[in-house]
Amino acid sequence: MSRAAGRARGTAALVGAAATRAALAGAAVLMGRPAGSTWRRTNFAGRPVSLLGGPAVAGAATLSAVLGTPAGYRAAAAVVGTVSGAVGAYDDLAGARPEQAADKGLAGHLDALRQGRVSAGAVKVAGIGAASLAAALLTPRRRGAGGFVDALLTTGLVAGTANVLNLLDLRPGRAAKAVVLASAAGLGGPAGGLAAGTLGAAAAALPDDLGERVMLGDCGANAVGALVGLRLAAVRRGDARAGLLAVVVALNLASEKVSFTRVIEATPGLRGLDRLGRRPS
Repeated sequence: MSRAAGRARGTAALVGAAATRAALAGAAVLMGRPAGSTWRRTNFAGRPVSLLGGPAVAGAATLSAVLGTPAGYRAAAAVVGTVSGAVGAYDDLAGARPEQAADKGLAGHLDALRQGRVSAGAVKVAGIGAASLAAALLTPRRRGAGGFVDALLTTGLVAGTANVLNLLDLRPGRAAKAVVLASAAGLGGPAGGLAAGTLGAAAAALPDDLGERVMLGDCGANAVGALVGLRLAAVRRGDARAGLLAVVVALNLASEKVSFTRVIEATPGLRGLDRLGRRPS
């Protein structure tokens, strides 16, 4: 990595971190007012948290990713970050309604459709899917059949990773830690600037997330997950991208049958990382 590239990625990370901290400060003010009540939730430990951490991180990560990424990925980063965050926020708010309590997971969304209802989660899935397809059309790809394969890989990686990160957002700091680790691993290469902004935004949100003052919710987790997926889609080797997509698909399918929390709690290394910095339950 050249010095210029390193400075650009450092700048993107700092922009992401600064924007997140500023947005979280604004969220804290809003939560003290009646308008903030819509975003209040109770977390797994029964403590009150704010879902406004999601819009804060989604906006900061998208902005900094657009600023830091190569020209060929800027429009795609703007689309996947903005759309995934917007439909995630819709699911955070509309999905909390009593009539949507059973509409969880792929099976729940399909059941709702069979009953003639469109769940908030189904709207989110459709929105993220459309944004992922748009990203596939906006990013560089080969011509002919190779271009079709590239588009499939990009669509799958963006949509699938967005969902995986959302599935991890069940304990304080879990999804943000995953984003930090994945983004740090993706700092190299021509598209490394795309990961830098996301890294800065997620790292800056960790203190409030671990402190159980905010949570990412669908809005934040889907947005940063989609951006991480876009970075995975920028990996040069097609076989590597295919392997990454296989892992992402496997995780999504496994989530329908296996509790990630149970797996993490049963695995010493993962359990230690998951609990690092968290408040006692």
